[in-house]
This record gives sequence, C-alpha cells and structure tokens, in this order.
Amino acid sequence: MNHPLGDKQRYVIRHRGEPGAGRETIAEFSGLRVASLFLTAGERFAEQTENETAWLVMDGTLKGHAGGTEFQLQRQSLFDESASCVHASAGTQVVFEAITPCELTVYECPNRKQFAARVFTPPDVPNEHRGKGQVAERCLRFVRTIFDGSNSPADSEMVLGEVVTLPGGWSSYPPHHHRQPEIYHYRFTAAQGYGHAELGDEVFKVQHRDTVCIPPGLDHAQCAAPGYGMYYSWVIRHLPNDPYTVPDFTAEHAWTMEKDAVYWWPADVQDK
Repeated sequence: MNHPLGDKQRYVIRHRGEPGAGRETIAEFSGLRVASLFLTAGERFAEQTENETAWLVMDGTLKGHAGGTEFQLQRQSLFDESASCVHASAGTQVVFEAITPCELTVYECPNRKQFAARVFTPPDVPNEHRGKGQVAERCLRFVRTIFDGSNSPADSEMVLGEVVTLPGGWSSYPPHHHRQPEIYHYRFTAAQGYGHAELGDEVFKVQHRDTVCIPPGLDHAQCAAPGYGMYYSWVIRHLPNDPYTVPDFTAEHAWTMEKDAVYWWPADVQDK
C-alpha cells in the first residue's frame, strides 16, 4: 500500500553526530518515542516510568533492578550477539548502574496499564534466520523479536525487535505494511556505512544512527550497501482493538517467499 508522504522530513530523522551524555529523545511519532541513554562507567540512572518503556542494551555492561527484578546485562556487538532488554509498565521504579560505559536505546508508548517488569537476555531472544533458502539468499537476514503478542502481558501495547541485514542484502522483504505505526533506528558495522529505506514509492538513503518513522499502511523494505552490515531496532505500537500480529506482504512480490520460486539467474553463476 502506498500514498503520498507529504512532509518527508517528518519521517526521516538524520543522525546528528555522536550524541552527548545522558538521555536524548531521537524521535516521536504516532504515540511512540525513541531515545538514547548514555552512561559513563560508575554512573547511576534512576527513574519511575511514566509510560510503558523498554531499554535495549546497545553496548556495555550494567546492572540494576526494575521493580523487584534484579539484572546484570552486557553487550559488545549488535551484529554478533542477540538482545538484552528491560521491559516495564508505567509506574515502575527502574535503576541502572553502569559498570563500563554504556549505551541504551529507550522505547515508550503512552500506556498506563500495569504489568510485572521483565528482563530479556540473548538466550530468550532467538536469532531467526529469516529468508533462508529464498531467491538465492538475497533477503536472508537475522530477525530478533524481543517481545510481541506471543510472550507479552495482555496489557502491553508495544512490540520490540531487531533486524540485522547482511552486507548487500535486503530485509523487511518482500515489502509489507500494517495498520500500526512503527519506528526503525539504524546502525552500521562502520560509521560510513549506509543503506536504502523504502517508504511506499519513496526511497531514502539511511546512515549510521538515522531513524525512520513508518506511517500506518505504507509499504516498507530495506537494503544494505555491499560491505556494510545494517542493524535496525524496530518498535510497533498496538492500536486499540487492533493489535499488531503479522504484516500484510505486498501481493505482487509475495512470490519471492516461496522456497522453489522460479526467477532468472545467470547460468555461469553457481550460488543460486
């Protein structure tokens, strides 16, 4: 599904150099908010959440507690390690103590319903090899769904996950859409890395730390430039009486998901 974007600057938030210390809002869109949180070694951060909130570890080692749940989390690579995350409802007291310098991304939606805080570590988040065996592996990517309707409390109104796109490959493919708003936040294996993001019929170059806001009902797919692995976190907000479950794949390209799909490939290339 496609429709005119109007003010395109509203949907693509460009990186602004290296962020400073503390918490900084990156994007706000359709009830979703994405922020970054930087902590120096030994620094303590505490808050009582106003909304449903998730903290996703991007780098570093930290400890803390959310409600009555204690944790110690660490991450060295977005690309080679699955996710570590804390997820809490509004009104939860959350404390982080940085053991090393740390970066987290923070995701919020205006949900005041209560549920017990949860902590996810890499064994809890499968690194799904989605697209394997399809169209010469050109859309093979790693999908890590941290929490969704299958493992969330009924009162949660967010879905959160990650995707790692292989260099020169595609993800979020075939193009798909859904009625719920979504935000992507990008990182690359090198600071000069880049890829392309589709929003309907528009295509945007995306770079390290860029963020894309995806309107409801708009087709979206991504690709990474050769030589650069592309990571993005994705957060979706459930709508009232219309929770996110699975996307609708664009019908004209859905055939590429078939394992035995027939497509052109040069006879002198052997890796089909």
